[in-house]
Amino acid sequence: MRRIKTLVGGLLSLSTATLLALSGAGIATASPGANDGGASDAVTVHRVDGSGSADYWTPERMRTAVSGEVLAEKALKRAGNQGGFAAQAEKGVASEIPGIPHPDTKATKDPLFARKGGGSVTPVPHIGKVFFTLAGTNYVCSGNSVTSSNRSTVSTAGHCLNEGPGAFASNFIFVPAYLNGSAPYGKWTAKALYAPTQWSTSGSMQYDTGFAVMGTLNGQRLADVVGASGVKFNAQSGLSYTAFGYPAAPPFDGQSLWSCSGKATKDPYNPQFNTQGIACNMNGGSSGGPWFIGTGSGGYQNSVNSYGYGSNSNKMYGPYWGSVIEQTYLGAAAAG
Repeated sequence: MRRIKTLVGGLLSLSTATLLALSGAGIATASPGANDGGASDAVTVHRVDGSGSADYWTPERMRTAVSGEVLAEKALKRAGNQGGFAAQAEKGVASEIPGIPHPDTKATKDPLFARKGGGSVTPVPHIGKVFFTLAGTNYVCSGNSVTSSNRSTVSTAGHCLNEGPGAFASNFIFVPAYLNGSAPYGKWTAKALYAPTQWSTSGSMQYDTGFAVMGTLNGQRLADVVGASGVKFNAQSGLSYTAFGYPAAPPFDGQSLWSCSGKATKDPYNPQFNTQGIACNMNGGSSGGPWFIGTGSGGYQNSVNSYGYGSNSNKMYGPYWGSVIEQTYLGAAAAG
């Protein structure tokens, strides 16, 4: 197994030629409001003008934002209607990149126990809510600060930054450790959004993951303020996970962080998605929340909340983080 032991050795060791290849042939750049990526391009990048986004998200707009479940349901319906046979999950060499500790070691103490059904938990500095606008509607999802050489990268679901297929989001911000309307670490605005082209051009549920590169806030970078989770790609299937998110649809209100834990099993209804599910009753608003290997928030992130089947679903499904999602992450993590 190839193990990347440090950020310097992992991300910064990418050669200039490799980075140029990622930013050129492998990554298609989309201009604002457009998606120029073709089917042969692995990653689509959308540059964002974040000026005014933090001010746009008033407490009232955050409170009334529509749950991302609406977008997940649309994506799931489109993908399900396409049908198709189960394809083998793309898988490269297993790799992992360690996280970045929170500067305040007291804030990293994990208060959690395994929760199969789900339960409200203490806010975690690097996990938060994502707010954005798509087609004139304000939405809310969940996200997580992930380790990166730019120390400014947030993971979320693909449907929380791109319609899949369709337009990219505007007014995209990340609010770490959100609780009852408070933003204890501020509102961070995006500079660029990265999505697998299989998501941005066809809405393939297999690739429902995206990454946002955030700007600085008060001269500081995101991971230097809240820390960042380690990430793992091309891992074995069927691991035990703890998922986090801010479920916003009834009976939840989206005002606090929840978690649930379980052993992952394949989606029996749409095996062609190559997704895995764990026992979890979280719903819309939790889309994009991180899945950590193990029983707390300190493990390696290895998926995100993607979809469930109906409002009474007791399973949450997430995409397999293989080589395509890894390439999407690497592009975002190395971006300036």
